[in-house]
Amino acid sequence: MKYKRILLKLSGESLMGQKNYGIDPEKVNQFVNEIKSIYDLGVEIGIVIGGGNIFRGLSEAGKAMDRTQGDFMGMLATVINGMALQSVFMNQNIPAQLVSGLKIDKIADEVNPIKIKQALSEHKIVIFAGGTGNPFFTTDTGAVLRALEISADAILKGTRVDGIYDKDPEKYNDAIKYDTITYDETLQKELKIMDSTAFALAKDNRLPIIVFDMNTSGNLYKLITGNKTGTLVTN
Repeated sequence: MKYKRILLKLSGESLMGQKNYGIDPEKVNQFVNEIKSIYDLGVEIGIVIGGGNIFRGLSEAGKAMDRTQGDFMGMLATVINGMALQSVFMNQNIPAQLVSGLKIDKIADEVNPIKIKQALSEHKIVIFAGGTGNPFFTTDTGAVLRALEISADAILKGTRVDGIYDKDPEKYNDAIKYDTITYDETLQKELKIMDSTAFALAKDNRLPIIVFDMNTSGNLYKLITGNKTGTLVTN
Protein backbone atom coordinates (compact mmCIF):
# COMPACT_ATOMS: atom_id res chain seq x y z
CA MET A 1 0.00 0.00 0.00
CA LYS A 2 1.22 3.48 -0.83
CA TYR A 3 -0.63 5.08 2.09
CA LYS A 4 -1.28 3.41 5.43
CA ARG A 5 -3.46 6.12 7.00
CA ILE A 6 -5.49 8.57 4.93
CA LEU A 7 -8.06 11.33 5.32
CA LEU A 8 -10.73 11.13 2.64
CA LYS A 9 -12.55 14.39 1.91
CA LEU A 10 -15.96 14.09 0.25
CA SER A 11 -18.33 16.89 -0.65
CA GLY A 12 -21.89 16.81 0.59
CA GLU A 13 -23.08 17.36 -2.99
CA SER A 14 -21.49 14.05 -3.98
CA LEU A 15 -24.11 12.23 -1.87
CA MET A 16 -26.99 13.72 -3.90
CA GLY A 17 -26.53 11.42 -6.89
CA GLN A 18 -29.10 12.57 -9.44
CA LYS A 19 -31.17 14.44 -6.85
CA ASN A 20 -31.30 18.22 -6.52
CA TYR A 21 -30.59 17.99 -2.79
CA GLY A 22 -30.67 15.46 0.02
CA ILE A 23 -29.11 11.99 0.17
CA ASP A 24 -29.25 9.34 -2.55
CA PRO A 25 -28.99 5.92 -0.81
CA GLU A 26 -27.50 4.33 -3.95
CA LYS A 27 -24.70 6.90 -4.05
CA VAL A 28 -23.95 6.41 -0.35
CA ASN A 29 -23.78 2.64 -0.86
CA GLN A 30 -21.48 3.13 -3.85
CA PHE A 31 -19.06 5.25 -1.81
CA VAL A 32 -19.14 2.83 1.11
CA ASN A 33 -18.28 -0.07 -1.21
CA GLU A 34 -15.36 1.91 -2.67
CA ILE A 35 -14.10 2.71 0.83
CA LYS A 36 -14.56 -0.92 1.91
CA SER A 37 -12.20 -2.00 -0.88
CA ILE A 38 -9.30 -0.20 0.81
CA TYR A 39 -10.53 -0.90 4.34
CA ASP A 40 -10.14 -4.61 3.54
CA LEU A 41 -6.48 -3.93 2.68
CA GLY A 42 -5.88 -2.65 6.20
CA VAL A 43 -5.83 1.06 5.41
CA GLU A 44 -6.66 3.30 8.38
CA ILE A 45 -9.37 5.71 7.21
CA GLY A 46 -10.67 9.03 8.40
CA ILE A 47 -13.48 10.70 6.46
CA VAL A 48 -14.60 14.33 6.35
CA ILE A 49 -17.94 14.90 4.66
CA GLY A 50 -19.40 18.26 3.65
CA GLY A 51 -23.01 19.35 4.03
CA GLY A 52 -23.79 21.15 0.78
CA ASN A 53 -26.43 18.62 -0.26
CA ILE A 54 -28.56 19.61 2.73
CA PHE A 55 -27.56 23.19 3.47
CA ARG A 56 -27.95 24.33 -0.14
CA GLY A 57 -31.42 22.88 -0.04
CA LEU A 58 -32.07 25.60 2.56
CA SER A 59 -30.20 28.32 0.67
CA GLU A 60 -33.24 30.54 0.23
CA ALA A 61 -33.88 30.52 3.97
CA GLY A 62 -30.15 31.06 4.54
CA LYS A 63 -30.25 34.40 2.73
CA ALA A 64 -32.18 35.86 5.64
CA MET A 65 -29.57 34.72 8.18
CA ASP A 66 -26.14 36.00 9.11
CA ARG A 67 -22.90 34.17 8.27
CA THR A 68 -22.46 32.66 11.73
CA GLN A 69 -25.92 31.09 11.74
CA GLY A 70 -25.44 29.85 8.19
CA ASP A 71 -22.11 28.20 9.07
CA PHE A 72 -23.63 26.43 12.05
CA MET A 73 -26.45 25.18 9.80
CA GLY A 74 -23.82 23.81 7.44
CA MET A 75 -22.02 22.07 10.32
CA LEU A 76 -25.26 20.41 11.41
CA ALA A 77 -25.78 19.25 7.82
CA THR A 78 -22.42 17.46 7.91
CA VAL A 79 -23.57 15.60 11.03
CA ILE A 80 -26.61 14.30 9.15
CA ASN A 81 -24.40 13.10 6.30
CA GLY A 82 -21.98 11.54 8.77
CA MET A 83 -24.82 9.63 10.41
CA ALA A 84 -25.91 8.32 7.00
CA LEU A 85 -22.40 7.06 6.20
CA GLN A 86 -22.01 5.52 9.64
CA SER A 87 -25.30 3.67 9.30
CA VAL A 88 -24.34 2.09 5.97
CA PHE A 89 -20.90 1.10 7.27
CA MET A 90 -22.45 -0.54 10.33
CA ASN A 91 -24.95 -2.39 8.13
CA GLN A 92 -21.95 -3.92 6.36
CA ASN A 93 -20.40 -4.90 9.70
CA ILE A 94 -17.67 -2.27 9.38
CA PRO A 95 -17.05 -0.48 12.69
CA ALA A 96 -17.43 3.26 12.18
CA GLN A 97 -17.13 5.97 14.82
CA LEU A 98 -18.78 9.36 14.31
CA VAL A 99 -17.03 12.32 15.93
CA SER A 100 -18.11 15.94 15.79
CA GLY A 101 -16.55 19.36 16.19
CA LEU A 102 -19.90 20.37 17.67
CA LYS A 103 -20.91 18.83 20.97
CA ILE A 104 -23.81 16.46 20.26
CA ASP A 105 -23.48 13.80 22.95
CA LYS A 106 -26.26 11.44 21.91
CA ILE A 107 -25.14 11.28 18.29
CA ALA A 108 -21.38 11.72 18.08
CA ASP A 109 -18.26 11.64 20.22
CA GLU A 110 -16.13 14.71 20.84
CA VAL A 111 -12.97 15.15 18.77
CA ASN A 112 -10.07 13.77 20.77
CA PRO A 113 -6.96 13.10 18.63
CA ILE A 114 -5.50 10.53 21.04
CA LYS A 115 -8.72 8.49 21.21
CA ILE A 116 -9.22 8.84 17.45
CA LYS A 117 -5.74 7.51 16.69
CA GLN A 118 -6.50 4.59 18.99
CA ALA A 119 -9.75 3.92 17.12
CA LEU A 120 -7.91 4.00 13.79
CA SER A 121 -5.29 1.57 15.06
CA GLU A 122 -8.15 -0.73 16.07
CA HIS A 123 -9.27 -0.64 12.44
CA LYS A 124 -12.34 1.53 12.95
CA ILE A 125 -13.34 4.04 10.31
CA VAL A 126 -13.61 7.51 11.85
CA ILE A 127 -16.12 9.94 10.33
CA PHE A 128 -15.51 13.59 11.16
CA ALA A 129 -18.57 15.85 11.19
CA GLY A 130 -19.41 19.25 12.61
CA GLY A 131 -16.52 20.97 10.87
CA THR A 132 -14.04 22.63 13.21
CA GLY A 133 -16.86 23.52 15.58
CA ASN A 134 -16.39 27.19 14.73
CA PRO A 135 -17.95 29.42 12.06
CA PHE A 136 -15.93 30.98 9.22
CA PHE A 137 -14.03 27.76 8.45
CA THR A 138 -14.84 25.52 5.49
CA THR A 139 -14.92 21.72 5.45
CA ASP A 140 -11.68 21.90 3.42
CA THR A 141 -9.97 23.56 6.37
CA GLY A 142 -11.59 21.06 8.72
CA ALA A 143 -10.34 18.19 6.57
CA VAL A 144 -6.73 19.40 6.59
CA LEU A 145 -6.91 20.03 10.33
CA ARG A 146 -8.22 16.52 11.02
CA ALA A 147 -5.65 14.97 8.67
CA LEU A 148 -2.86 16.64 10.63
CA GLU A 149 -4.36 15.65 13.98
CA ILE A 150 -4.41 11.96 13.03
CA SER A 151 -0.98 12.11 11.32
CA ALA A 152 -2.44 11.03 7.98
CA ASP A 153 -0.02 10.15 5.19
CA ALA A 154 -2.10 12.16 2.73
CA ILE A 155 -5.43 13.86 2.23
CA LEU A 156 -7.48 12.42 -0.63
CA LYS A 157 -10.00 14.83 -2.10
CA GLY A 158 -12.70 12.98 -4.03
CA THR A 159 -14.28 15.02 -6.81
CA ARG A 160 -16.19 14.40 -10.04
CA VAL A 161 -13.14 15.06 -12.26
CA ASP A 162 -10.01 12.94 -12.50
CA GLY A 163 -7.51 15.44 -11.16
CA ILE A 164 -6.32 19.02 -11.46
CA TYR A 165 -6.37 20.80 -14.83
CA ASP A 166 -5.09 24.15 -16.04
CA LYS A 167 -8.74 25.09 -16.68
CA ASP A 168 -12.17 23.57 -16.21
CA PRO A 169 -12.20 20.27 -18.17
CA GLU A 170 -16.01 20.26 -18.15
CA LYS A 171 -15.99 23.49 -20.16
CA TYR A 172 -12.81 23.26 -22.23
CA ASN A 173 -11.83 20.26 -24.37
CA ASP A 174 -8.21 21.41 -24.52
CA ALA A 175 -7.77 21.50 -20.74
CA ILE A 176 -4.43 19.99 -19.68
CA LYS A 177 -4.24 17.65 -16.69
CA TYR A 178 -1.37 17.67 -14.20
CA ASP A 179 -0.18 14.31 -12.88
CA THR A 180 1.85 16.07 -10.17
CA ILE A 181 2.15 19.71 -9.22
CA THR A 182 3.80 21.63 -6.39
CA TYR A 183 2.07 23.82 -3.85
CA ASP A 184 3.83 26.88 -5.23
CA GLU A 185 2.81 26.09 -8.82
CA THR A 186 -0.83 25.81 -7.84
CA LEU A 187 -0.64 29.23 -6.20
CA GLN A 188 1.16 30.79 -9.18
CA LYS A 189 -1.35 29.34 -11.63
CA GLU A 190 -4.25 30.29 -9.33
CA LEU A 191 -5.68 26.77 -9.40
CA LYS A 192 -8.49 26.52 -6.89
CA ILE A 193 -7.93 23.18 -5.16
CA MET A 194 -9.04 24.17 -1.67
CA ASP A 195 -9.80 27.42 0.04
CA SER A 196 -6.70 29.48 0.85
CA THR A 197 -6.69 28.74 4.59
CA ALA A 198 -6.87 24.97 4.06
CA PHE A 199 -4.25 25.02 1.33
CA ALA A 200 -1.82 27.13 3.35
CA LEU A 201 -2.19 24.76 6.31
CA ALA A 202 -1.42 21.75 4.09
CA LYS A 203 1.52 23.50 2.46
CA ASP A 204 3.07 24.61 5.74
CA ASN A 205 2.87 21.07 7.12
CA ARG A 206 3.96 19.34 3.89
CA LEU A 207 0.75 17.32 3.75
CA PRO A 208 0.34 15.71 0.31
CA ILE A 209 -3.03 16.32 -1.39
CA ILE A 210 -4.38 13.96 -4.03
CA VAL A 211 -7.34 15.12 -6.10
CA PHE A 212 -9.11 12.26 -7.90
CA ASP A 213 -12.41 11.13 -9.38
CA MET A 214 -14.35 9.38 -6.62
CA ASN A 215 -17.29 8.59 -8.89
CA THR A 216 -15.32 6.13 -11.03
CA SER A 217 -15.36 2.67 -9.50
CA GLY A 218 -11.94 1.36 -8.52
CA ASN A 219 -10.12 4.69 -8.49
CA LEU A 220 -9.72 4.78 -4.72
CA TYR A 221 -8.30 1.24 -4.74
CA LYS A 222 -5.90 2.15 -7.56
CA LEU A 223 -4.68 5.20 -5.70
CA ILE A 224 -4.00 3.32 -2.48
CA THR A 225 -2.20 0.47 -4.25
CA GLY A 226 0.19 2.83 -6.04
CA ASN A 227 -1.41 3.01 -9.48
CA LYS A 228 -1.51 6.43 -11.06
CA THR A 229 -4.82 8.23 -10.87
CA GLY A 230 -5.72 11.84 -10.14
CA THR A 231 -3.20 14.58 -9.37
CA LEU A 232 -0.68 14.72 -6.54
CA VAL A 233 0.08 18.08 -4.93
CA THR A 234 3.33 18.06 -2.98
CA ASN A 235 6.63 19.84 -2.42
